[in-house]
Amino acid sequence: MRSAWMAQELLTTFEEELGEVSLRPSEVAGRFQVILNEEVIFDRKREGHFPEIKELKQLVRDLVAPEKSLGHSDRKSG
Repeated sequence: MRSAWMAQELLTTFEEELGEVSLRPSEVAGRFQVILNEEVIFDRKREGHFPEIKELKQLVRDLVAPEKSLGHSDRKSG
């Protein structure tokens, strides 16, 4: 369910930048990877946690639309 919600959030946020978001069941239980243009940009096993939607949106934005503002989901400058 969380993956479907995240997919919808990405499609809504990046409606002009993303052509599609697809979900694929894994042969390994608990696997969660985000792949953009054949590159793994997030891997739950590698990162040690499931991403927050803010983190995932920032990763995708940085690759597909670096100048796009994410409003409340944007990084805080510091």
